[in-house]
Amino acid sequence: MASEASFENLAQRFQHLPLIDRYPNCFPDINPVDVYRAHITSILHDITGVDRSIIYPALQWTATLEKGDLMLAIPALRVKGKPDELGKQWLEKWPDSPLVEKPVQNGAFLPFFFKPAPLTKTVIPMALSHRFDFGTNSTVGLRDQNDLSKGKKRMLVEFSSPNIAKPFHAGHLRSTIIGGFLSNLYKSAGWDVVAINYLGDWGKQYGVLALGFEKYGNEVDLERDPINHLFQVYVKISKDVADEKEQAEKMKAEARKYFKKMTEGDDEALALWRRFRQFSIKRYKETYARLNIHFDEYSGESKVSEDDMHKAADKMKEMGLAEDHEGALLIDFVKNVPGKEGKQLGKAILRKKDGTALYLTRDISELLNRAERYKFDHMIYVIASEQDLHVKQFFKVVGMMGHQDIAAKCQHINFGLVLGMSTRKGTVKFLDDILRDVGDHMHETMKKNEDKYKQVENPAKTADILGISSVMVQDMLGKRINNYKFDLQRMTSFEGDTGPYLQYAHARLCSITRKAGLTEENLTSADLSLLTEPMAIDLVRVVGQWPDVVQNTLKTLEPTTILGYLFKMTHVLSTSYGHLRIVGSEHEVMKARMALYDAARVVLYNGMKLLGLSPLERM
Repeated sequence: MASEASFENLAQRFQHLPLIDRYPNCFPDINPVDVYRAHITSILHDITGVDRSIIYPALQWTATLEKGDLMLAIPALRVKGKPDELGKQWLEKWPDSPLVEKPVQNGAFLPFFFKPAPLTKTVIPMALSHRFDFGTNSTVGLRDQNDLSKGKKRMLVEFSSPNIAKPFHAGHLRSTIIGGFLSNLYKSAGWDVVAINYLGDWGKQYGVLALGFEKYGNEVDLERDPINHLFQVYVKISKDVADEKEQAEKMKAEARKYFKKMTEGDDEALALWRRFRQFSIKRYKETYARLNIHFDEYSGESKVSEDDMHKAADKMKEMGLAEDHEGALLIDFVKNVPGKEGKQLGKAILRKKDGTALYLTRDISELLNRAERYKFDHMIYVIASEQDLHVKQFFKVVGMMGHQDIAAKCQHINFGLVLGMSTRKGTVKFLDDILRDVGDHMHETMKKNEDKYKQVENPAKTADILGISSVMVQDMLGKRINNYKFDLQRMTSFEGDTGPYLQYAHARLCSITRKAGLTEENLTSADLSLLTEPMAIDLVRVVGQWPDVVQNTLKTLEPTTILGYLFKMTHVLSTSYGHLRIVGSEHEVMKARMALYDAARVVLYNGMKLLGLSPLERM
């Protein structure tokens, strides 16, 4: 259906709308607000004489319905004069409009309210014809880039990146959730997205682990639960190293020797390491599947060759960027980068005294390899704010090495910490344990309502989805950079802005749909002029904002932009049920109201999927 809805047949499908001009980033066939934005632009152009290309982007969305459907800051049009006086002059010339009420000036602002009848006849059919594409049409990104002839642009997103042989702990949770969301967002905007998991799968610790496995490991546990088993092995052998001081140096030397065999390509050493890696990835994939996360590539530190890192380090030395310092190789940004920036970047070690390359050299080599392999247009690194300095140094060096074009395509998306994730003993809680605990908690809550519990086909699966929704929504509620406290009681509540509340809102709409028992034809033939109640109009207005919200999220890259909007819509929904009854209402009214609720369900479903959630139909 979505492909049929094009700008060319818009006038035919929506005959109640005036013909409008087409503007850059204007998609009236999939975004109802763009219809109004274009219409208001034409009126303001005729009144003010200001160029349309200035007016169109100046028409901004509003935070609340009370402030209007669109808002113009008068100074944004760059016309000489006081905003108050300009606004009065313009409003004296304001013509009758089929779509927009005459604005009432509010200081330096002109708020625009859309006329309900044409808005209703535009928003609901648009949502119902596009369904899964509404708001997230995958052609938007391409047309926005004016690049249809060249095809999709390629986006790389590196995120999650746990350490092999260590359980997936909560510290990786935020990177995983945010990275999954960004992958979904850019796919929805028409990009060819490659999701990369850059694993911590190399280093001397694998020499230690190999010695530990020889002493404490067993094949049965390795195949049954590889990550936990290898972690326990690593903890035990590390304790031996710490306790047996006389043997510690000997064991460290053996570990270094073992890792050296790995770097030199010893078949036996690599075979064991490869098994550790494969078993761990297999287990990680199970966790990622529960979170609706998919990776196109499981890369890792092991994939970066020693030769490439030596070449990168040598090139920096040749260019005079790096220098020897007591046997190590370092880069002094104070010397190489003028002013405040150089002082902020400080110094960074590229290679230790023993010749071991550090993260900076490895990251540089890997990025240059990816640029060659993927020919990407943009790359996002989802890395905690604790690593801000490292990432700045990394990007700066790449540019200084003569790859400014590659550095310019790279973007760091950072985030704050999850607090309260350790046990009372100070040990880290692992993600699988957290998800199990939250799922169990939701299962117990579900059992309290026996009637509803009996109607759920797979209660354990539903409880797991509710638990995961609780964790993910709590993570996405605030801005990425903010730390937040992990709060089991709050996040699993069915009251307030929580995952279970969002799931309940979707399940309730599904329940209303089942009870109404109407066909798709019933909904498309509904007389939408019957939707005159204030609650119905408000819900239409919110549903119509959805495509604008998605476009705005492409600017903020904040999951909370989507989530905040979805909660706003669910609040309008919950207050509407008492006013817009379905069961028992007159049949034509029932059809119109159900068409509206179905449009709201489309938006709620699409928004939840974009966030990485699994919308429930019963709970």
